Amino acid sequence: MILDNIRIYQPYQTYESDRTYAIKVEGEKIVAIYDSPYNGEEDVVDGRGRTLSPSFSDSHMHLLRYGLLKKELDLTQVTSWEEMKAVVENHYDELQQYDWIFGKGFNDGNFDDIDHLLTAKDLNEIQVNAYMYFMHQDGHECVISEQAMELLKKEEDFKKEPDEFKEKDEHGLWNGRFKDTAVHYIKHHFWGRSAEDAKEALKKALPHLSEHGITSVHTDDINFIGSYERLWQAYTELEQEGALPIDAQLHHYVFNINDMKKYIEENDIRTGQGTPQVTVGSFKIFLDGTQRLYTAAMRNPYPVEPSADGRLIYTQEQLDEMVKYASDNNMQVAMHAIGDRAVEQAITALEKSKEGTKRLRHRIIHAQTLAPDLIARLRELKPYIETQPSFLLDEWSEKGKWTPESLLPYCDAYQSLLKEHIPLTLSSDLPIGALNPFTTIFTAVNRTDLNGNPEGGWMPQERLSLEDSFKGFTQTPAELEYKEEEKGKIELGYQADFLILDKHPEEIEPEKLKDIKVLETWHRGKCVYRK
Repeated sequence: MILDNIRIYQPYQTYESDRTYAIKVEGEKIVAIYDSPYNGEEDVVDGRGRTLSPSFSDSHMHLLRYGLLKKELDLTQVTSWEEMKAVVENHYDELQQYDWIFGKGFNDGNFDDIDHLLTAKDLNEIQVNAYMYFMHQDGHECVISEQAMELLKKEEDFKKEPDEFKEKDEHGLWNGRFKDTAVHYIKHHFWGRSAEDAKEALKKALPHLSEHGITSVHTDDINFIGSYERLWQAYTELEQEGALPIDAQLHHYVFNINDMKKYIEENDIRTGQGTPQVTVGSFKIFLDGTQRLYTAAMRNPYPVEPSADGRLIYTQEQLDEMVKYASDNNMQVAMHAIGDRAVEQAITALEKSKEGTKRLRHRIIHAQTLAPDLIARLRELKPYIETQPSFLLDEWSEKGKWTPESLLPYCDAYQSLLKEHIPLTLSSDLPIGALNPFTTIFTAVNRTDLNGNPEGGWMPQERLSLEDSFKGFTQTPAELEYKEEEKGKIELGYQADFLILDKHPEEIEPEKLKDIKVLETWHRGKCVYRK
């Protein structure tokens, strides 16, 4: 197939914007690029002068969780406690048998009909006889029923989770509300979905990826199914059925080094290995919590909560051992670190496994709060940093509550990282951040919300160029898969993953980047979406 009469946009490449080209796709690959018009004997599709670009690779998301929002009980639009109760009761009234109620995406901080955050006691008002688990919108907090707490009290390993993540009432007893790794524990141990359930949820999610031009994902899903084996089964069966219009790298969330050892002992495949479309990702390690809950580990107290500076999940010695073990066994690590104290801990562990950091391309996720000394150490180490610019849409005005004024210039310091040649990716953290990559690119380039606030951008010195933003969604994620010679570019021999856009990204004002639409998405030489 020849796609003729198209313009090509690719960051830092020599394609001229005022010229048109013809691309030959054979099987899953780009096998030739000609000047247009094409004069050969092949069948030709007229691109009508539209713009073609590499498709997007989202290097940090929770795809199964997003699919479950589409398939199961979605509470993201609920605005009051009364509405939430009605939605739950109506949804589960339709089911004949159930043991658990799982609801996702509520934000009780915005409810106007109660003057407190939900607890297990409140859940007694829901007239459904079942264990209940409701996850907060940002994924870092949950509330469970009193019945579910009784199950949890029998879990010996749960006692190892930090007490700071187990909210208590005035009598010192659990009130049903849990945070950060305690949330992950509950998901992992009580959400025993089958591979078939996961497949159905993924099928609900996948069309939304194609609509927004995403053809590769790196996803952390294990806590939403409870078993890496079942997770692997779900994705690879979709691939075998021809129902997987993406490449997927599956991370393995671990609670401790024993989880790592269990995987290594029971599995032969390592990061980057697997089937053509489904590969093993990183060991995912949470180092701290989130700033909204004051659980992200900071080197200074929170300005609005001077008694809090967050919590590190592991000692330095524990993390050093985990990173070394992963490196020795050819497994990449991806460490969630939001606060500067957590980033410092990650850097220290990576420095002690410096050869593995370079060879395996270890990652730090978020790194939202930095400082000059941390950037200097990152410059020497050069791990990959996974950023989520769309978080700034809602958070830019909150930063001063979480970070001392002197460190605000080092929050979400994208340009500072790139100046030091520290590789970074752009990603969504779906379903928390924006799914649409053009929303993320808009935020990275402008550093404003969608209404243009604050004027001139928040910490504008950290804005990214259009080219660097696109690179962070295309070429750099391919490096994390060890496939930079196969994916992420419009070049001969590369995988035919590309988009047809309604506008050329270089020919519109930066504030209009969010309005670019994907007209077609191609994955491995097949059109998987057409507007």
